[in-house]
Order: sequence, then structure tokens, then C-alpha cells
Amino acid sequence: METANKKFKVRSHAAVLAEPLLEFDLPGTKKVKSGKVREMFDLGDRLLMVATDRISAFDCIMPNGIPLKGVVLTQISHFWFDQMTAIVPNHRLARAMDPLPPLLKPYESKLARRAMIVKKAQPLAIECVVRGYLAGSGWKEYRQSQTVCGVKLPQRLVESSELPEPIFTPATKAETGHDINISFEQAAQIVGAEVAERVRDLSLQIYTVARQYARQRGIIIADTKFEFGLHEGNLLLIDEVLTPDSSRFWPADQYQPGRSQPSFDKQFVRDYLETLDWNKTPPAPELPPEVVARTRDKYIEAYERLTGNTL
Repeated sequence: METANKKFKVRSHAAVLAEPLLEFDLPGTKKVKSGKVREMFDLGDRLLMVATDRISAFDCIMPNGIPLKGVVLTQISHFWFDQMTAIVPNHRLARAMDPLPPLLKPYESKLARRAMIVKKAQPLAIECVVRGYLAGSGWKEYRQSQTVCGVKLPQRLVESSELPEPIFTPATKAETGHDINISFEQAAQIVGAEVAERVRDLSLQIYTVARQYARQRGIIIADTKFEFGLHEGNLLLIDEVLTPDSSRFWPADQYQPGRSQPSFDKQFVRDYLETLDWNKTPPAPELPPEVVARTRDKYIEAYERLTGNTL
């Protein structure tokens, strides 16, 4: 991967603070799934994934979204799928700039740059998490037992410490709430030893390549989660890849072990919600315009830093 020579420059993006896409339906087409962010439709021999602009925090979906967030997630995933094809095949049937099929043309204004047409892969029943730094639930467990998902770590690490080497810490998938961390042995019981070893090795390889690249762009990928699926007997990388929603992105020039780090995701949303008298259960409060704008800018900045392109 080449590193762009041009220096990243933050733009205000005031002109693109359009109405966020919060819902999408495709009349006459079955909606297979509606997640926190994505809508999935059955197109017969393939699936349509649409990334909306919804945003969640503390497992609650906010009533208003972040303009362009779904476009950022989809385009970053396209970028990484392009980079990782030499390591593992993926589920895409159409690339970022491919035209929409005739069925979807009437909805092009809504779907442009936020839709992905993919193979009907059967997702594995585990999340493939890789951690390169000590943060989040990993930091919480380390303080109690000096382990993360059963992996013994060195003494005297602090919050946000870089680990001696990346570790694979799988999790079970939860339809609601947080995924549950499990050991590698438990993952092997769920998907089989051979598949577990394969996705562990692929996850570590993808993460290592990605974090070396991102560091050149001024971003630390502290941890991330991948999804894999089976299609016609082949293992594929699926869903979203190395986005601010599936990863912890930190600005490298502000990195300081021993504390939590600023990030390129929904940090402004979480920080704002922590100031409210809200019990973190639905219904969630509406986000003020300044929180929406700052969060949007962070997502866009992550895309532009990583890809060297403007949105």
C-alpha cells in the first residue's frame, strides 16, 4: 500500500450537513435484517446491505443520526476490501464505483455510496476480535486478572498500553447488548478447531497489515473486530471492515499511555450523553446539532486520512 504524500487537511464540511438517512425500505423486496446501522435485503441470489446514518451509544439507537456516516462506513469497507484481497476473499459482488443494478436505480439518490451488494454467505457464530492495545473491556479484565479473554499478559501494563504483540480474543454475537468475550478454546467448540485456527490467523494477519498502514496515516488501530462467513464451502471476509464503528481508531499524535484516548468515532456522542440525567435506556435523547456536526467531522476525517481521498 502506498502512503499519500499530501498532508491531511481538516475541512468544515458545513455544506454537506444534509438530512441523515435513518430508515430505508425497498418496496416489494424482503428485508432480511435491520440492525443498529444496516438494513439487509434479499435480492434473490445476493444480498443488498445499506448502511444508514443511525448511531447508537450504550446500546441505544439515537433518535437523530449522523449525516454521511453510512457513506463513510461503506466506503472505508470498500477501501479495505480492495487492500485485503491478497490475504482473503470477501463477499462483495460489486465494487465502490460499480453502477447499481436496474432494480435499485430508482433509489440511487438514497443508496449512492452507502449500498453494498454481496454474496449470501453464512456468518460464523463468533466475532473475530484482535487487540493491539489495552482498552475497553480488555483493560477492565486486565485490572482484575492480568488477562484478556484468558490470554495472560505482562505485569505493569497501563490503560492504552501497546501489547507486546496483537492477540486474538473472540466473542459471541449478541442480538442485543454487548458481545461476550470467550476463550479461543470456546470459539473452537462453536465453529470447529480448523475454522477457528483459520480465522484467528487471518484476523491477526489483516490487523497487522492494516495497523501498519494506518499508522503511516496518523491513525492507531487499537483493536477491531472482523466477521467471516462461509459461501459454497469457501471462507469469506464479510460485513464491514476496519471502520470507526468496528474498530477503535486513535489519533497517533495524541497517543499517551495511562489514560483513555481521543478517538475517531462516537466519542462526542458518549461524552455528551454522560452529562445528561439519562438512565441509558430507551428512549434515547436527541443529539444537539453541535454534537452531530463534530461526530460527522470525525467520521469523515477517519475516511480521508485512511484513503487520501475526499468524501
